[in-house]
Amino acid sequence: MRILITGATGMVGSAFGHLYPKLDLIKCPRAYDLRDPQHAQRVMQDTHPDAIIHLAAKVGGVKANMEYLGEFYRDNILINTNVLESARKFKVKKVVSLLSTCIYPDNIEYPLTENKIHHGPPHPSNYAYAYAKRMIDVQSRAYRAQYGCNFISAISNNLFGEHDNFDLENSHVLPAIIRKVYEAKLNSTCVSLWGDGAPLREFTYSRDLAEILLFLLDNYNEPSPINVGNTSEISIKEAAEIICEIMDFKGEIIWDITKPKGQHRKPSDNSKLLELGWRKENYTNFKKALTKTCKWFIINYPNIRGMK
Repeated sequence: MRILITGATGMVGSAFGHLYPKLDLIKCPRAYDLRDPQHAQRVMQDTHPDAIIHLAAKVGGVKANMEYLGEFYRDNILINTNVLESARKFKVKKVVSLLSTCIYPDNIEYPLTENKIHHGPPHPSNYAYAYAKRMIDVQSRAYRAQYGCNFISAISNNLFGEHDNFDLENSHVLPAIIRKVYEAKLNSTCVSLWGDGAPLREFTYSRDLAEILLFLLDNYNEPSPINVGNTSEISIKEAAEIICEIMDFKGEIIWDITKPKGQHRKPSDNSKLLELGWRKENYTNFKKALTKTCKWFIINYPNIRGMK
């Protein structure tokens, strides 16, 4: 099976090459701008994929999501619409699209189960991105109903790993903390982090997600999205302390409570994935995966994504 990976140069896309070098994976080149429908069609013409794992997206942390609402909505709507429409036109056998738990309503009963996605508005800090991502679910189900397309979607939680984006303006929480701690150690300064550290998050290692998406390619064909993330919760404060321990940082952490901290928690339910045969033990231990990520960062610094 020829598998096209959109967003192949990102964190999760890079994890595929590490885990499965012998698979017939096709990396969508950066030269194709998937916001352009003609570019999306040319990708299909040039690669002739049997299946697509759709990872391409405009992503960022709390700050970026709040400041670039229009861009996040527009770019993601265009990317997703064009990829799925081109896949339909070229009769691609299966598409697995990646969503995020941020699509879930802000005010909802926990845990987050797949049937609750459209039961209310998402958190105001990232609503534009979240609504654009929700539309993958809508478009996939609509195409399945009208055209018989086997398009499915997987919902991840907070991702981290090697090849992440470490831009302090646009990164997610873990890469931002990793970079801040490392540079504070280099410069013998304190570390300033947003919020109070109390929010709880579920974190999934990028290499685990790559395995899961290939697992779904073989084992899941239902119209409903499926939660795929590691459901163990950890506070942002505890994650920061683990990073400090890994990097042997002895300095002070200052929590800036004037900055937004996002949702307090958003625990998800991955029971559907476990019922398919994925096991809890298949998720990499958080500290072990974080140690690998930090070591990769140190070895490759400053030649990493997000450095200006």
